[in-house]
Amino acid sequence: MNFAAYQKTYIHRIESYLEKILPKDPINLNIPSELHTAMRYSVLNGGKRLRPLLVYATGQALGNPPELLDAPAAAIELIHCYSLIHDDLPGMDNDDLRRGKPTCHKAFNEATAILAGDALQTLAFQILSDPKHNPIPNQHKCLMINHLATRSGANGMVGGQSLDLASEDKDLFLTIGDLRDIHQRKTGALIEASVTLGALATENEIEHQHLLKLQNYARCIGLAFQIQDDILDIVSNVQTLGKTVGKDVQQNKATFPSRLGLETAQQYAQTLHLEALETISFLQEKAFYLAELSGMIINRAS
Repeated sequence: MNFAAYQKTYIHRIESYLEKILPKDPINLNIPSELHTAMRYSVLNGGKRLRPLLVYATGQALGNPPELLDAPAAAIELIHCYSLIHDDLPGMDNDDLRRGKPTCHKAFNEATAILAGDALQTLAFQILSDPKHNPIPNQHKCLMINHLATRSGANGMVGGQSLDLASEDKDLFLTIGDLRDIHQRKTGALIEASVTLGALATENEIEHQHLLKLQNYARCIGLAFQIQDDILDIVSNVQTLGKTVGKDVQQNKATFPSRLGLETAQQYAQTLHLEALETISFLQEKAFYLAELSGMIINRAS
């Protein structure tokens, strides 16, 4: 299957699974109507589904069947969507657009948006811990839950957002090392969790050295993703990107292009891509979709 067909197949698969978790008609779910609508609005409104694709591609490269990858792929996407809702709030990045549509707090209200994000976060762990959704051995299940909690919490994504907010108006004081630390947390941690959960979604033993190499691959593409994000904030437009552009400059944020220059930042993303490919070379032909996802990250226009 070529990469375009693979993307289409597994985006459809994860969106069908998310639709089952958050059905249009929430019979017997006992969730307040507006809250449920806001959750669906934020999850089922398009997007690249990069993180679920990484779960599927990693798991399949290691021989894990797709039916064991659905729950971790959904959990990752639910965490990602909750983070976007909260990032867009007036007290954070204060954005009006997400994926070309009004952000959750604009479509509903600020309180509903906060609660929708909270509910999506807890739903992720509900899905992972439920044997009906995630029928892997309890040892692997506990590792999944612990890893996702760590990478999405204060030591990972949330901590990275905190550091990013604190970096506003401090461009001159941040080193490239500081920037790497911020974005390996804010963006990279959840990408690393996607790869790790895909590897853990198995009934078999996990080769520790293989897991370490996959996590290094994830760290490379996570940082490359953020660099490309920084680049697109300069060179793209609202119609293509689906969100406000030029905010990094307005907020005087330190970014890779602002510190390295646009061309050098693009070269750095390419270097990270090549390192990612080298790291997963042990998988040989089974690395194909992971390699294509890395290339997609540095070549994306949105």
